[in-house]
Amino acid sequence: MERIKKQLKKGTLEIIILRLISKKEMYGYEIIQQLEQNSNGFYSLKEGSLYPVLYRLEDSDFIESYMFHEEGKRKITRKYYKITDKGINQINDYLKEWNNFVFITNKILGIEGDINE
Repeated sequence: MERIKKQLKKGTLEIIILRLISKKEMYGYEIIQQLEQNSNGFYSLKEGSLYPVLYRLEDSDFIESYMFHEEGKRKITRKYYKITDKGINQINDYLKEWNNFVFITNKILGIEGDINE
């Protein structure tokens, strides 16, 4: 079961991270926190798992990064990620494909409605 769970997570990370960035510009650790909070711990990532996904998204021109220097006590400079126009088009394509994938997979598995019912 662990193997399947790991593969499912790996296969969905790119679409989930792109969707999060499409809603709000974020820095790496913030993405990790959002994933963990929004999934009740299901998506608990280490930086070593997140950054390769961010680099792939950036290399594909779906996101771009910029440095932002926060004023305040610690004056932290963080690398933020934001979605590009190409990324917005891609997330829309991903979401259509995701809905199709879920529909067909559930149909084959004989699942109707919420699996937790």
